Amino acid sequence: MYPRTHRRSLSGIFSIAAALGVVVACTKPEPPRTTQVTPVERGLYLVNVVGCGDCHTPKLFTANGPEPDKTRLLSGHPADAKLPSVPPGVIGPDQWGALANNDLTAWAGPWGVSYTANLTPDATGLASWTPEIFIQAMRTGKHAGVGRDILPPMPWMDFALMTDEDLRAVFAYLKSLPPISNVVPAPVPPAPDSAPGE
Repeated sequence: MYPRTHRRSLSGIFSIAAALGVVVACTKPEPPRTTQVTPVERGLYLVNVVGCGDCHTPKLFTANGPEPDKTRLLSGHPADAKLPSVPPGVIGPDQWGALANNDLTAWAGPWGVSYTANLTPDATGLASWTPEIFIQAMRTGKHAGVGRDILPPMPWMDFALMTDEDLRAVFAYLKSLPPISNVVPAPVPPAPDSAPGE
């Protein structure tokens, strides 16, 4: 048996060695992954990281606050949702920049009123889109790559910085969703008296 002072010294040395072992273990490079991630899995990851569902998924209001309605995942602004009118003089130059409805699927601002799109592979959503159309839309900020402007708050300028591979993965995930029939209203242009610069 070691004397008490030696035991303390040994326990201190073991503690330091254990701590160093933890540091060494933490800094050791991660071994390469042996499984490949599918485009759909990569797309799911990207859609969750960038928060597409924050605006494109309607919410349920619970005791814990708003939660995504998983039965309407990424289906956009509900066609049957009723919105209050925007009070005159609230939005415009030198005033508030935007208002949103309770579940963030409709936004009003100097651009008018925009509604989040149905991103499911239904005829009322992305059924007719191809990966090329989706990429073009994200690169140009135009609906279907050639149509009207994609309106705020959609951060298409950020998506435009994604690689083609990542945009294809996002599209692959969206196409894997259950189709949900939901005709999203067309955007409403701003009232003439609230046009910017007036």
